Amino acid sequence: MSLLIRGATVVTHEESYPADVLCVDGLIRAIGKDLQAPTDCQILDGSGQYLMPGGIDPHTHMQLPFMGTVASEDFFSGTAAGLAGGTTSIIDFVIPNPQQSLLEAFHTWRGWAQKSASDYGFHVAVTWWSEQVAEEMGELVQQHGVNSFKHFMAYKNAIMAADDTLVASFERCLQLGAVPTVHAENGELVYHLQKKLLAQGMTGPEAHPLSRPSQVEGEAASRAIRIAETIGTPLYVVHISSREA
Repeated sequence: MSLLIRGATVVTHEESYPADVLCVDGLIRAIGKDLQAPTDCQILDGSGQYLMPGGIDPHTHMQLPFMGTVASEDFFSGTAAGLAGGTTSIIDFVIPNPQQSLLEAFHTWRGWAQKSASDYGFHVAVTWWSEQVAEEMGELVQQHGVNSFKHFMAYKNAIMAADDTLVASFERCLQLGAVPTVHAENGELVYHLQKKLLAQGMTGPEAHPLSRPSQVEGEAASRAIRIAETIGTPLYVVHISSREA
């Protein structure tokens, strides 16, 4: 099955230019002027239209169960909405409970994702540490195509990864050729500020930013960077929101 789009403005990460684009069996085979159409090829007129790669959203949470709630979008509704806006691939998060097998959680998320309308991949969170976790990280990389592992530096008494877990997991990522990622907030400080605000009767959403001022993010980002720098692994710090970070 082939598709030829004629005369569109092709947009890449570097430039925009008019061209034809030929796709065969779901893959781009040629980009150029006046391309020949294969037999039985569908031809679309791209005049006056932009033609660009589908977007990849590397940070989504579809039907995520978290602290007594579940995210409102499931893998179908969320990816269908993404496709309508040009997002053709997502990277979601497998988040095991502390002491839960990473592989068990991974297969649970894979089951949920069977109804996805778009392509998808997974980061897998490291929410606890043991030799079992280290072994399962290897299996996820080598047999299931996972190449990034998430670490929450916040959410004390839930899924927070303390420094010893960060060090061990970053080292394991380096061995596996995987990329460690961090949600950078100082979990101890956030927990301390939350308790103070709750004691003052502040339970609404206005208390959320007060419990995590910008220096809380800045400190955690710096700490994660220094750990990664010392170990020698690349690091992906997700959703940066402050100058300090």
